[in-house]
Amino acid sequence: MSRLVTIYGGSGFLGRQIARLMARDGWRVRVACRRPNLAGVVRTYGNVGQVEPVPCNVRDDLSVTAAMMDADAVINCVGIMVRQGRNTFEAVQDEAAGRIARISAQRGVPHFVHVSAIGADPDSKSRYAASKGRGEAAVLAHRPDAVILRPSVIFGPDDKFFNRIGSMTRLGPILPLPGASAEMQPVYVEDVACAALKAASGVAEPGIYELGGPDVMTMREIARLVVDTTGRRRAILGLPNWMAGIMGGVFDAVQWVTGGLVTNRIITRDQARLLRVPNRVGTGVKGFADLGIEPVAASAVVPGYLWRFRPSGQYDAIKASAKNLREH
Repeated sequence: MSRLVTIYGGSGFLGRQIARLMARDGWRVRVACRRPNLAGVVRTYGNVGQVEPVPCNVRDDLSVTAAMMDADAVINCVGIMVRQGRNTFEAVQDEAAGRIARISAQRGVPHFVHVSAIGADPDSKSRYAASKGRGEAAVLAHRPDAVILRPSVIFGPDDKFFNRIGSMTRLGPILPLPGASAEMQPVYVEDVACAALKAASGVAEPGIYELGGPDVMTMREIARLVVDTTGRRRAILGLPNWMAGIMGGVFDAVQWVTGGLVTNRIITRDQARLLRVPNRVGTGVKGFADLGIEPVAASAVVPGYLWRFRPSGQYDAIKASAKNLREH
């Protein structure tokens, strides 16, 4: 019988790609998520019945256990960037990570993979990075044999990073950019998914792997790539860190005043803190090379999905070509 993997958070941006690659590799895939009725697309990644979304609340032991029954591997890629109701950084990225690891150890699941983030540090001033650091510690306390993946900013067709900057280019001639000098190492979502597949298959040795693309880029360089790709003339205005913090505070206040009815998806104070710390692979750490993966550069992938932000969308190149036609 085919091996079975349970992917917590398997309906998310990264989780869907992991599910797709594992199904293609012959695994039976159980996608544990909050709303399986909205995750029907994952069924199309394999043969009939090969990929199955199931309900799961990672804050509850019984729910996590039920989703893990008979699994040969467990991958935890549950994560949030903004607090929403009971889904806080502490509950999702700290306590839930430890819960999933503990139950996997109790059930004797052979392979455990945890997706964290570069910059994870329990002593960080950022609540996001601190919760990621505590989550790693909780995982290793129960699963010292775990493979922990720390990706930098992940990009791909459905990302909320390059696409968000692309949408901002539509708003006017000036593109305001918090943390313009912040360094990142954008990594392709499929490369991270491939790393997770290798880890769940037992190919990767236990330990922490920091995953970054081939290029270290500043936020300004990333924004310039987006502007050039979308074919728009925009002046990039770098905002100082203190201004980004104030903006985040204002948007956070709007979310608090509305009782969470309006979620701050622009920039939070916590994200402003993250922009002050380089988000790139460290020296002397395990990475893609140790997994036999050659990462893809953002410049090779981003143009393939940012076309919708061009002035004429998919017809932009055709219109530009038409201008070269001579009238007879």
